[in-house]
Amino acid sequence: MPKLGVNIDHVATLREARKTYMPDPIAAAGICIEAGCHSIVCHLREDRRHIKDADVVTLRKIVRTKLNLEMSVAKEIVNIACRIKPDQATLVPERRQEITTEGGLDVKKNLKKVAGVVERLQDKGIAVSLFINPTLSQIDASFKSGATIIEFHTGEYANAGSGSAQKRSLEALRRAAKHALSLGLEVNAGHGLNYENATDVALIEGLNELNIGHSIISRAVFVGLSAAVREMLELIK
Repeated sequence: MPKLGVNIDHVATLREARKTYMPDPIAAAGICIEAGCHSIVCHLREDRRHIKDADVVTLRKIVRTKLNLEMSVAKEIVNIACRIKPDQATLVPERRQEITTEGGLDVKKNLKKVAGVVERLQDKGIAVSLFINPTLSQIDASFKSGATIIEFHTGEYANAGSGSAQKRSLEALRRAAKHALSLGLEVNAGHGLNYENATDVALIEGLNELNIGHSIISRAVFVGLSAAVREMLELIK
């Protein structure tokens, strides 16, 4: 079964709605780890709309499973990552006006810049993942960049609903995973996955990890965070 990474950004989003100290994303990370998740994911955005620098510093101290820092290739953020040294850095596209990350990183178009950031992070002992759309050209470019991990943006699949469109998106993910694995890349997936659609993605052969945030935090409102994480773990077994 794939591992489960829980994105705690949405806990911080709720905290920032009142500009107060609760709910605490650090406490949330502890609960998720205790419930059995395999990694904690957080996105230090350039506008600091939810996760703050201090959150990442504290998470680095307490997370003993894996800390996965989502980040842009902006120099300021790269400098912070090199200083804090998360276990993994996932490079994502970032636009100021977006609600959440829209689409994958265009590695093919920005290969030289991405490769430079990959090299710098790896020199600090940080594993690097590239968040990309599940296309062969982006996979090949990711391989050329020197990154050893990719994460497929599953938004198209998640937004397809049900029926033929979803089946086509799922098949595209399967083909992409097979190609990436043939190159020796580690393959993860995430974005828009929930309690209704995650199981089919989890069944893709060779998939290492699913990174899920919004649906787990939303479910936690009704059943508690520990139960929400455990329910997702059961679904992806």
